[in-house]
Amino acid sequence: MSEFVIVAGMSGAGRSNAAAVFEDLNWFVIDNMPPALISKVTELVNRPGSETERVVLVIGRGGSDYIAELEPELEALISSGARVRVLFLDSSDEVLIQRYEGTRRRHPLGGAGLAEDIRREREMLASLKDQADIVIDTSDLNVHELRDRIIGLFESAELDPIMRISVVSFGYKYGIPRDVDVIFDVRFLPNPHWIPELRPHTGLNKAVRDYVMSQVESIEFLDKLDDLFEFLLPAFEREGKSYLNIAIGCTGGKHRSVVIAEELLSVFRKRGFDPRVNHRDISR
Repeated sequence: MSEFVIVAGMSGAGRSNAAAVFEDLNWFVIDNMPPALISKVTELVNRPGSETERVVLVIGRGGSDYIAELEPELEALISSGARVRVLFLDSSDEVLIQRYEGTRRRHPLGGAGLAEDIRREREMLASLKDQADIVIDTSDLNVHELRDRIIGLFESAELDPIMRISVVSFGYKYGIPRDVDVIFDVRFLPNPHWIPELRPHTGLNKAVRDYVMSQVESIEFLDKLDDLFEFLLPAFEREGKSYLNIAIGCTGGKHRSVVIAEELLSVFRKRGFDPRVNHRDISR
């Protein structure tokens, strides 16, 4: 079965960087893909004898007509029997403005002013973002962090039918992660920060972990999460969800959220998943 990834998103959000990562992963990458040629590429990839199985189509810059042409082509690609995933790269308006001002490049919709051009593009791409299987917000990611995210999602050379699960711990004082599906707040648990001998350590430390997991509330919370995901995971899979991003938050993202995120991994592993974990604020 051939596999296609459609890379789309806001101008300045990192599509070119994403394309480079896919090339390093040995995908066949076509940049600035004209919608009218998608069906031709599909035909070439699916013909007998073709050795190209994994293709990335990077959606180029264009106006409303471009998006209107793209939608039926995507529908035809999905109907071809290939596995198709849409990766949408987003970023906040403020960060996009900073990036454009830093490079002194013109926005592809240039004409009405940078802020207005970004607003117009966001409006044009809204329906495409809604269709995306994966949304990565690059506002707080550097090039290397974006690379790690993409590799974590797409490094497997095999067509993996199992839903990919990612768990991120974070601190509310540093902001909520932008591209997650489900968020759990664990600030109701006793905070190791107020224990002098535990404060310098993180949730990866055994003493911190033992303190958090000695709380009755921690055990009950994980038991309830176990029950919740016993119901949710099959439901997500039935609906064809390929990726599930879960965030666990505490005040600083260093103690409680780290422990609970680590413990949550076993909930998924016992059900046959191979979850990944990222402790976003552990070093702050």
